[in-house]
Amino acid sequence: IISFILSPLPFLSRPCPGPSLAVAGRSLRRTALRSRRRRRPTPPPPFPMADASPPPAGASADASQAKILNVNVGILGHVDSGKTSLVKALSTTLSTAALDKHPDSRKRGITLDLGFSNFQIDVPAERKKDFPGFDKIQFTLVDCPGHASLIKTVIGGAAIIDFMVLVIDVNKGIQTQTAECLVIGEILSEHMIIALNKVDLIPKEKREKKISKMKKTLQAVFKRTKFGGGIPMVPTVAAPGGGLLHKEAGANSGSADISELVGVLVGRLTIPKRISRGNFRFAVDHCFQIKGQGTIMTGTVLEGTVSVNDPIEIPSLGIERKIKSMQMFRKPVKSASQGDRVGICVTNLDAKLLERGIACSPKIIPSISAAVACVNKVRFFKGEVRTDSKFHCTIGHSTVMATAHFFGNEVEAPRKQDPKEEKADKKKDGDKKKKKKKVPKPYQEVQYPAEFDKEKDYAWHEQLLADSKDHPPGSQFALLKFEKPVTCPSNSVIIGSKLDVSTDAKLCRIAFSGKLLSSFKWDPKELETFKIFKMRSRVGTVERLQDDYTLIGKGMFTKETDLTHFIGLRVRLDNGLEGTISSAFGQTGKFKVSFVNRIPEDMIQGTEGKKKKQKRTIHSKITLLLKKYVFATDRKRLLQ
Repeated sequence: IISFILSPLPFLSRPCPGPSLAVAGRSLRRTALRSRRRRRPTPPPPFPMADASPPPAGASADASQAKILNVNVGILGHVDSGKTSLVKALSTTLSTAALDKHPDSRKRGITLDLGFSNFQIDVPAERKKDFPGFDKIQFTLVDCPGHASLIKTVIGGAAIIDFMVLVIDVNKGIQTQTAECLVIGEILSEHMIIALNKVDLIPKEKREKKISKMKKTLQAVFKRTKFGGGIPMVPTVAAPGGGLLHKEAGANSGSADISELVGVLVGRLTIPKRISRGNFRFAVDHCFQIKGQGTIMTGTVLEGTVSVNDPIEIPSLGIERKIKSMQMFRKPVKSASQGDRVGICVTNLDAKLLERGIACSPKIIPSISAAVACVNKVRFFKGEVRTDSKFHCTIGHSTVMATAHFFGNEVEAPRKQDPKEEKADKKKDGDKKKKKKKVPKPYQEVQYPAEFDKEKDYAWHEQLLADSKDHPPGSQFALLKFEKPVTCPSNSVIIGSKLDVSTDAKLCRIAFSGKLLSSFKWDPKELETFKIFKMRSRVGTVERLQDDYTLIGKGMFTKETDLTHFIGLRVRLDNGLEGTISSAFGQTGKFKVSFVNRIPEDMIQGTEGKKKKQKRTIHSKITLLLKKYVFATDRKRLLQ
């Protein structure tokens, strides 16, 4: 072996003093091994952000150089309305989680998680001026589950979309989850179109009439929503084969309908607002590991821009990693900006620790345990949204339990009616006329404040109130105490739901929505800074007039009450006349009320005293209203 190794080396044929031939052979073998170790291994193939699929027919060789506008389109609707079939008919490139790839999804026959896929089209010639600088439009489709138990996944998916397609089974119309998807659309989306799916199941002779009738019904419903009665409605056949149309027109019967849907989608499309400046924020929806590559986080860029080799933080895990590489639907990229669907590869991260969450620029997003939010009651929610109740609060992809305390402007919220009186009123109304069916109020746009004003006084609400003249949209707030920390920026959209309600109840479970304004620590000192009060009242009666400017009152206090705390507080008579408690009168709890102006003569009445002496008085109650601050540590402090 040694002679074979040494034979091709001419310099060893000369006599060489020093080490023996065996030692020289070992040295050469070591050199050869070192050189093999230094050789760079062949780089592994790019990580599979999507399944291998051929490029679209007719794609040009320089397609990779084309400037592409990415638009995220959410596909929402009731379970079994044909959402995934519609996505399959539209898509040309599939992600690692598209078309129900989860084993449980295939086993149960329903979508259980978010699925992502896309298709591209050339910018139509007639719309070139609306999309300056862009050659192609890429539609990233977000396939959301429709089952009632997965509504929090739907909310997380809707938070990243620019445009919404609501899929409705034309044979069934609006169902429970359709209504919840509509509510989510009003909260999170600015644009929507309706796909009337499964028209192939209607007999040909009845089809046109049935579709027309369904459109009229839906127009009446959507007239009272954010999107209006003129919302586009497109009949579609997402999966031809199960109905009569397939037998009549053949296997390609759905292509024309899909083309019409794409045409309407392009016709209603506008360039989404993108902000490339600022800190990077990324919504992670899937995380998996590839041997020899690293851990892949797939998701959507919510804000800012990111590039290869940039450091990023995963706040929920408290770790920082450097970006190794990135892809957008199988194509390597060097950077990504707001709205882009991208896969980010990092090293030294256990994929099992992160299923969903946020990745961002280091040190920009805190984990919060309590927050104040501006909130509005969802008008489709039929129950009461009570203070001190627990709700499932969804912020992005995270859903946690939180206890809510509601409050609003200084107009006192109406108190709940006594159950006996309420029952009597209902019976009385039932005798007069039949109870009318409640119709949800029309949609009102909400203007949320930029920040929370801690200097103002706010009234405590026993429940979140529906929008009204006294409580317009944007005037009610909630203190939220989360059961576990949530990682989110301060301006995040929040949705509160009652997901513990039975799915068989056929009720909207989304109770309120709003915007986080600030975070705080839930302790007595922090809570005292919120000037939230409850109104308390004491009522007495007028005993007599002492003079034209003073009266004596009784029945408001007991003889044990220390009246020094109440001197200087304002009181009011039944007719609205206001005075001030000036001093105590005797030792039995009576008190004096002084008025700035003379008491009007028309209010004064004479009564006969014990010694047939005329006593002047006023037949009126005396009401003392006090503000009791809910979180005040000084309970004896009285304010008005």
